[in-house]
Amino acid sequence: MAITHEESFYRRKSVIAPFFLILIWSTGFIAARAVAEHADPNLFLTFRFLAAAAVFALLAANCAWPKGGQFIMHLLTGMLMNGVYLAASWWAVANGLAAGVMSLIGGLQPLFTALIFALVLRKPIGLRSWAGLAIGFIGVALVLSPRLTGIDIGNMALLPILLGFGSIVALTIGIMVQKSSLAAADLRAAGAIQHLGAALVTGALAAVMGSGQWDNSPTLWFSLLWSAGVLSLGGTALFIWMVRHGDLTRITALMLLVPPAAALQAYLLFSEALSPVQLAGFVLTLLGVAIVQKIRLLRRSRLRA
Repeated sequence: MAITHEESFYRRKSVIAPFFLILIWSTGFIAARAVAEHADPNLFLTFRFLAAAAVFALLAANCAWPKGGQFIMHLLTGMLMNGVYLAASWWAVANGLAAGVMSLIGGLQPLFTALIFALVLRKPIGLRSWAGLAIGFIGVALVLSPRLTGIDIGNMALLPILLGFGSIVALTIGIMVQKSSLAAADLRAAGAIQHLGAALVTGALAAVMGSGQWDNSPTLWFSLLWSAGVLSLGGTALFIWMVRHGDLTRITALMLLVPPAAALQAYLLFSEALSPVQLAGFVLTLLGVAIVQKIRLLRRSRLRA
């Protein structure tokens, strides 16, 4: 079967895109760490989402925009995928859920996606793909092990734990909806509407329960510029593009690599130690993700045969 120009373009981008996605999204941990002492989390997220929405809107000035029900669906998707996910996870950590536990819960997201595919959508995942996801999750747990040592989950409040899991469920639903008819919309217009939806969530939370803290420090403004310009404009747009064109199980499996990449950045930027156990976790995570990716490649080759 002949390969079209469009297929060739996607294949080239599908090799490069995962590397940049992991690199970009792993900086989110660093940005959250930098902002913690300088601003109210929901206020910061609101400005981040509004800035990204404004830039997306400018880029989409001459594009066809979703209307009616499609507009509402994009708005709701942004509320879930960006607003609820980040607001709930940040609040959970700020109110007693250990950051390491939240990161570990985040590592369950690819497994949630696979479960929904298998149990709700009745789509087969495959034993080796399940094995790859499980191996990758174990690797993430090893990478996070120093941050999990000494944590007594039994003494943690129930609400932060529930919100931690709820944030991942919201993210998973938001990701899966991107594969629906929403994928027909221009990515720039979709980005503007979805980030507006996210800002509505965090803005309401900032108004109702926020402290209003904003110290105008250079660190805060640089973090806002990075979060809006790189994480939202670059990372989220790249992720949605990959979701639209690729296999969800395969793409969400890449998220398992984010905690190891963040640990490596912390080692390089903050001289945080990397233990042999963590290095073993790197290897296991890479192995697990590679298994999931390889299964997809094998399926493609069989379809062409």
